[in-house]
Amino acid sequence: MRTITVEELEKQKKEECLIVDIRSEDAFARGSFPQAINLPQEEFQEHFTQAASRLSKDKTIYILCHTGAKSADLTEELEEQGYDAVNVLGGYNAFLRLQLSRLFQEENETKVRTAEIERSIIKKFRKQIWCSFTRAVREYQLIQEGDKIAVCISGGKDSMLMAKLIQELQKHGKFPFEAVYLVMNPGYNPDNWQIIQDNAKLLGIPLTVFETDIFNVVAEIDRNPCYLCARMRRGYLYSHAKELGCNKIALGHHYDDVIETILMGMLYSGKIETMMPKLHSQNFEGMELIRPLYLIKEADVKAWRDYNDLHFIQCACRFTENCASCGGARGSKRDEMKELIAQFRAVSDVIENNIFNSVRNINLRTVIGYHKDGESYHFLDDYDERI
Repeated sequence: MRTITVEELEKQKKEECLIVDIRSEDAFARGSFPQAINLPQEEFQEHFTQAASRLSKDKTIYILCHTGAKSADLTEELEEQGYDAVNVLGGYNAFLRLQLSRLFQEENETKVRTAEIERSIIKKFRKQIWCSFTRAVREYQLIQEGDKIAVCISGGKDSMLMAKLIQELQKHGKFPFEAVYLVMNPGYNPDNWQIIQDNAKLLGIPLTVFETDIFNVVAEIDRNPCYLCARMRRGYLYSHAKELGCNKIALGHHYDDVIETILMGMLYSGKIETMMPKLHSQNFEGMELIRPLYLIKEADVKAWRDYNDLHFIQCACRFTENCASCGGARGSKRDEMKELIAQFRAVSDVIENNIFNSVRNINLRTVIGYHKDGESYHFLDDYDERI
């Protein structure tokens, strides 16, 4: 009697063979070898010739039962009838053990990879990423003891790194706080959604997911769909985070986003303002927005990503190929700022830091005017008093 292991069976060309599972219909329904058909042993016992007539003598037939014992008896009978029959050693139980061993090996490999990625944050990128992150947390008082933070994950490199940083702070920080790793699915295409889930598994991030139909809504909008999408997504995130008992949401904006915002305000809005490290919500009482990557440069985020051979989606939006502000077609105002800053960076390595510092070192005696909380000031208001 010929035999074959489940490992060897996996390598067989399926079009040249027939895999027959002789376990009961109920057992077969709960799972079987891929592409197997079910011919329960009882059918052979009741009417061997009729059951065997459903098999082909032109193909090799692999017989599978629970343990390989009952299939061995049937294999011998089929051989006597002129069939090219082979018994599967160990049966379906052997296949399950093989699958479980592979799963165990895969889980162990994933754990090793996750540990390496976490270690790179603390070791190799300690100065550029970890220290910049903890400095922002301290300097801007972003996280306090007892906080419950909704860490908002879009699936890109920035939000995924932010999630890992907050995880590490939970492990190594000096005070306890809670974190919910929140993903909103606004209608991602299946490929992007799978990438998000696979990366979360690799990085060891436990996702809390909720669904919306934002992409379907903005699909009908011709003017500023990305702006509307961003506003709607933030509103949903605030609302769901509050339902979960969170008092803060964390977004993955980084240092480059900050200085791009400064330049856009100056060049296109005629005002000096920036993206703040934290903000109280105007529409959700008791909620606050924080930006833990505030002092981390995008180049360092990319370096961490590439060092660990990670591959994130650039933008989860299904309209990316036609959406300038999402990273598809070029030409948005933010793209212009990125290019302008790249030119500055090529000229001097201090310009981008000076742009950032320009909104931290404002001398109110050297500006023509400013406004705060609805009140305006003009330098002439008290010019003569300062003689």
